[in-house]
Amino acid sequence: MPMSLRARLSLAMFLEFFTWGAWYVTLGTYLFDQFGASAVQVGSAYANFSLAAALSPVFVGLVADRYFAAQRVLGVLHLLGAGVLVLLAHADGYGTFWWLLLLYTLLYAPTMSLMNSVTFRQLKDAGREFPFIRVFGTAGWIVAGLLLGYLGIESSASLFYLAAGASAVLGLVSFTLPDTPPDRTGNASLGSVLGKEALVLFKQRSFLVFFLSSLAICIPLSFYYSFANPFLNDLGIGNAAGKMTLGQLSEFLFLLVIPFAFKRFGIKAMLAAGIVAWIVRYLLFAYGDAGNGMGMLYVGILLHGVCYDFFFVTGQIYVDRAAGERIRSAAQGLITFATYGVGMLIGSYVSGLITEWFALPAGEAMQFNWQGVWLIPAGIAAVVLVVFLLTFHDRPAGEQKE
Repeated sequence: MPMSLRARLSLAMFLEFFTWGAWYVTLGTYLFDQFGASAVQVGSAYANFSLAAALSPVFVGLVADRYFAAQRVLGVLHLLGAGVLVLLAHADGYGTFWWLLLLYTLLYAPTMSLMNSVTFRQLKDAGREFPFIRVFGTAGWIVAGLLLGYLGIESSASLFYLAAGASAVLGLVSFTLPDTPPDRTGNASLGSVLGKEALVLFKQRSFLVFFLSSLAICIPLSFYYSFANPFLNDLGIGNAAGKMTLGQLSEFLFLLVIPFAFKRFGIKAMLAAGIVAWIVRYLLFAYGDAGNGMGMLYVGILLHGVCYDFFFVTGQIYVDRAAGERIRSAAQGLITFATYGVGMLIGSYVSGLITEWFALPAGEAMQFNWQGVWLIPAGIAAVVLVVFLLTFHDRPAGEQKE
């Protein structure tokens, strides 16, 4: 691949995740500070992204991939998104903000798969080349978090201007990316886009257990995404967004560990380790503090690599093994729709309702009884772990294929 093309793809990947990270991590803190939002309203706001993620495959599979060049759709969506981000910065009430956020997430969510489509079409050896481009996405998320903390704008409308600027630049950069014409082969349908062909996998009990476990673990995951930043700020920890980027660094490092751990321990042990990490993380959050317990908070953040990579990334490998060549794409589409769409949608609302239950009266030193908040997802993860260990039985790849 020419170096100039690699540079453009890497820059686009960097901006893709910079734009997302610039507003997503600190959204809860912004809503609490600017609108006096309740925890339920914070959960509802985060649910917008899950709703958009659930609808995104429909737009990409039935419209974008069928009728338009991917790089052009990518550019238009990011330019429109930049305009909506500016409007978000000027929203003067939660209701207006919520609807604008829904509009923005509907514009942004399809760009993630479109960005991958443009990139993969240019690669000769995706397994070897893609990680070196995708890592710039992780770098973009980290830089966004560090910049938010450095500038002190975690709860300021300026964070939306920062995201809007990156989105506008990416919109223009997208038009310089290689032409990725639509794929009009085959008969696209709503069922195929959502992975209907993969429903046969539910005949395998272990796949059903994995599927339900993935949905359930999205509830603890939602607690972290929605309330970790407000939690750290409520404790009075400075540059919380910057400190949370340690989680992305951990995610990158543990991605490198997966191939070795996979061969050494196998699917079940790695998935179980990912669930255990969620339990440990939330126990550390429950009993950590800004004083002597600060180290516990750091470890909890750093566990993100194990929490996410060992369950969700390893889960993608498991789905690939279970599905086989014929229905591999459908199976990955099904599990993505179920987790990032349905699972996170449910998790966003559940985390908001539970956190609101632990709200403290006005005038208290903190907004919530955070120890109570974090023990709930720890308990949910513990139940998922027990059920998973008792009912999931991995089989060799050859026995899993229909």
